[in-house]
Amino acid sequence: MNDLRDDIFKGVMHCSVTAVILAEDAGVIAGTQDAVENARSLGLVLLGMLGEGKPVRKGEEVARISGNPKQIAMAEDLLIGLIAKPSGIATAARKCVDMAGERIQIVCGAWKKMPSVLKETIRKAVVTGGACSRISNDPFIYLDKNYVRMLGGIRNSLKAVEHLAGYKKVVQINGSQTDIAMEACDAAEFKADIIFIDSGRTDDLITVVNVLNRKGLREKLRIAFGGNVKIEDIDWFKTTSVDILEIGRPIIDAPLLDLKLEVVEIRK
Repeated sequence: MNDLRDDIFKGVMHCSVTAVILAEDAGVIAGTQDAVENARSLGLVLLGMLGEGKPVRKGEEVARISGNPKQIAMAEDLLIGLIAKPSGIATAARKCVDMAGERIQIVCGAWKKMPSVLKETIRKAVVTGGACSRISNDPFIYLDKNYVRMLGGIRNSLKAVEHLAGYKKVVQINGSQTDIAMEACDAAEFKADIIFIDSGRTDDLITVVNVLNRKGLREKLRIAFGGNVKIEDIDWFKTTSVDILEIGRPIIDAPLLDLKLEVVEIRK
């Protein structure tokens, strides 16, 4: 298929064009590795690129490139798309991390639900923003509600993996097997390292923390909470003793960081 740009620019292909990509909003830049690789594949000269994870102000230059008119036109179509959405995700992740402070760990595992071609790009953007893409940085075994159901409950699930040394044991609880307080106690007593309350009900978090404190089991494990958590909810969670907060869609579905490409110099 013919590229119409060949006809459009045939009279000026001898020109050397310099263009900049500018941020239309403040945020955190992500996706730069893919952008650099694709800029080079287009034959562009990369004169500058803001580093991965760097903050950017509205109107600030994100990248500066040079090439012929067709290359610059192609860059506008390609490079902005490689940076804008990952930067939006990184910006939202950074906001969550900053709001949570040093005590609460922000995790976003929703990237695993994305199409396979997007998973790694989104995961990297989450990490660039300072959030964790996994509930633990150590090797771990995740016993989700379906594992627990198939293995016959919390106790049986933890017994099934107790011989697997070197792995943190993470158990998902939501009150579907029995009372959620009993699920939490079973998980703690049978040596879970992390209890993940994914019911989305804050009352469950309060109930679990209270019963574990009352039974002297709280200090032996970390508590994670998730399920419809919004960014504006973080301040409330800071008043609790939750250790890990899972925030999915508000980070993954964050609006893209608006960018634009402008030609700044033409040399004939």
